[in-house]
Amino acid sequence: METILTKQLLEKLENRVDSHLQTVIQQFQNLKEEDLLCPSVTGGWSIAQCLAHLNSYGDYYLPEIGARLAKMSLSQPNETFKSSWLGAYFIKMMEPQTGKKKYKAFKGHIPPPTLDAYAVVAKFIQQQEILLNYLRRAYSADLNQIKIPISIARFLKLKLGDVFQFMIAHDERHLQQALRNLQKHSVVI
Repeated sequence: METILTKQLLEKLENRVDSHLQTVIQQFQNLKEEDLLCPSVTGGWSIAQCLAHLNSYGDYYLPEIGARLAKMSLSQPNETFKSSWLGAYFIKMMEPQTGKKKYKAFKGHIPPPTLDAYAVVAKFIQQQEILLNYLRRAYSADLNQIKIPISIARFLKLKLGDVFQFMIAHDERHLQQALRNLQKHSVVI
């Protein structure tokens, strides 16, 4: 668990979220609904299901983050951030480069097969814009002090810096899944 400059971490995370936004806008926003809802040829989730899964986590974490940022004191933010051991573990689990194992989605985060695909894409874009806004507000926050309860066990809390990293790694993981689905679907057509 290395210590990183808070500004450097937030800039890196902002760039990743901006990349996610651009990917969804360019690759998914103008697809036909049947393409967004088409199940993966390998039996996995459709593109819309991947995004709906991420939206379910955004539905939980974004209000939690917003509430904590709204309550933050006007004290000087810490210039450095260091992940907790639990935060580092969850981040490593979710990062596509380090977390190669597949995980079963938790109850409440399993998307149904029939969705309003366009609404799902629009909601994902909206949530990413909110996340970008929160990342920008976090420059004046202490990422080590603000704690967020995790969705699967509210009694466990992670540092805000860990929650940001986890969410963005999780987004990356499922966007890559959706892009693979798009590529495999395109080959079949």
